[in-house]
Amino acid sequence: MTMSDERDRDDGPLEFASPACLMHEIEPAYNGNSAGEAAPSDVPAWRKTERERLIDERKSLLSAQREEFTRLIATYLDHVIADVAGRHISMYWPFLGEPDLRGWMAAATSRGAICLLPVVVAKRTPLIFRSWKMGERLERGIWNIPVPADGNEAIPDVVIAPLVGFDTNCFRLGYGGGYFDRTLAHLDRKPLAIGVGFESQKIKTIHPLAHDIPMDVIVTDAGVRYR
Repeated sequence: MTMSDERDRDDGPLEFASPACLMHEIEPAYNGNSAGEAAPSDVPAWRKTERERLIDERKSLLSAQREEFTRLIATYLDHVIADVAGRHISMYWPFLGEPDLRGWMAAATSRGAICLLPVVVAKRTPLIFRSWKMGERLERGIWNIPVPADGNEAIPDVVIAPLVGFDTNCFRLGYGGGYFDRTLAHLDRKPLAIGVGFESQKIKTIHPLAHDIPMDVIVTDAGVRYR
């Protein structure tokens, strides 16, 4: 199971182009709601509907579009994490039309990164992270998502997490299980948290709740946003 598989609670070789331009578009407000944006009376129900809409839109992308957008995301990730050597970087296994960054992961590994995949140990508990690189054995985790069978457990320096949606304050809408937020809150040393997705997944606000932890950076096919 990947970090993107969060369903129990409301919160789931590429060619590189020139360096990304950075889009510093983050509003100073920390609570995530835009001025005059009233929260729905039932945020979890609103999120469920919004989540379904965004996933359907993502899955409807043409293969050529998805590949080009993913190539751009990989380019921008190279700019955000310029020096990967010796760093533990948590990735994810692509699911439901998410950007497929396994090529970027292989390239990062070849440059000295120790890439990890998140593993669900039990419901409503923090994730653990195990090392993995192309060719190493995988096994089926929860919801049949591949996880490392023999990797070493490690704490990530960088977490790259897929988005269902995101807002201008870098809050991430996930799949609803709360694994990612729970894990970030549990770690003694907070990693650099990078949300990745397509620009079409941007929404005005996710209506963040008390448990929601914003990303430090959002990377899409349109560029990079720092919180």
